[in-house]
Parts: sequence; structure tokens; C-alpha cells
Amino acid sequence: MDRGLDERDLAGTWLEQFEAWQRDVVAAGVHEPEAMVLSTAGADGRLASRTVLLKGLDGRGFVFYTNLDSRKGRQLAENQHASLLFPWHPMGRQAIVIGAVERVEDAEADAYFATRPYGSRIGAHASRQSRVIASRAVLDAARAELEARYPPRGEVPRPQRWSGFRVVPESVEFWQRRPDRLHDRLRFRRREDGAWVVERLSP
Repeated sequence: MDRGLDERDLAGTWLEQFEAWQRDVVAAGVHEPEAMVLSTAGADGRLASRTVLLKGLDGRGFVFYTNLDSRKGRQLAENQHASLLFPWHPMGRQAIVIGAVERVEDAEADAYFATRPYGSRIGAHASRQSRVIASRAVLDAARAELEARYPPRGEVPRPQRWSGFRVVPESVEFWQRRPDRLHDRLRFRRREDGAWVVERLSP
């Protein structure tokens, strides 16, 4: 996948280009092609990064779900900006997204939560994500209590502290590996008037 990335090869929009690369990644059998590194910062400016999964994509942006009381949830409440990195190393490619972040509507979060496997829905209730706990036994006990409260064939409601965020892109960069570290970097950037421009960045 070192054949290069030329402006003439780009799709007309960042969304079409991202979807084309995502199809290539899926076809190549890359493990967890929806995995992305999410970087956030709180009001104090301290950065944190972690891997999350892309669960929604359209012209509005990139959607992921999390516990709102987690470190990322708390940071996004303080600073509504984030970066995403899709590290498709086997393909010699990366996609880098920078943008503002907004909460998804409750109806959208409810609809997605209902599609999750039973264990994942129980886990969303049991976990106090990013909080210090005394031992694994605390987590296992919480899960057992919740499984008794919400049997497998019954409804498991979405916890109020669990929802989704959408990263609304201000720029989407497509990075293609080339020999001698002279990589191709083409970026879709949204101008203040809302129009998108394509820029080539030096590697």
C-alpha cells in the first residue's frame, strides 16, 4: 500500500474518502478496523488518549459511546474538542480527525444501546469507568447483582450516565506511507465559511 496518494485520486468529500479507505481496511482483514485512538483534554489542559470504537458515521461526524462519568466523559464536559486517529498500520495508512464534540440525542443513544449484547448492557451498569475500585470482586459482585435484577431475556435500560458523542470534523487528514519517510498527507479542512478545501501537508 505504498503506491501513494494523489489529489486526483481523492473522493469529492472527506466522508466518501474515509468510507473508501475503510472499505479497503475491511477487505484486507485488518483487526478491528473501527478502532480509533481518542484524545481529549480537560479544563486543566492535561491530555489523555485511549482506544474506542467507531459506532456511527455520516456527514455530521464520527460517533462513539462511553460512560459520561469516565475520564473522557468528564474531560469532554469541560472541553468540547477532540482528536481521532485511525491507525491502519498494516495498510500503511492513517486517518486523523480534529473537531468539536457534541452529545448525541437520547433517542439515538437508546437505539444503539438496545442493539448491544446483553453482557455489554449489563457491563455499562456495573462499571464505574475510570474510578478506583478495591478489587475485581467488586466488579464481579456488581455484575451478579445486575444480572439478577435484569434477566437475560428482559429489558436492560440505558444508564443515564452512558451515552454517545459525535466528533464534528473541522479537518480530516489522510496519511499514506511512502518510501524514505516522504509520506503523502492530504487534508480536508473546513473553512470559516463552511466550505471544504484540500491541502497537501509536508511529511
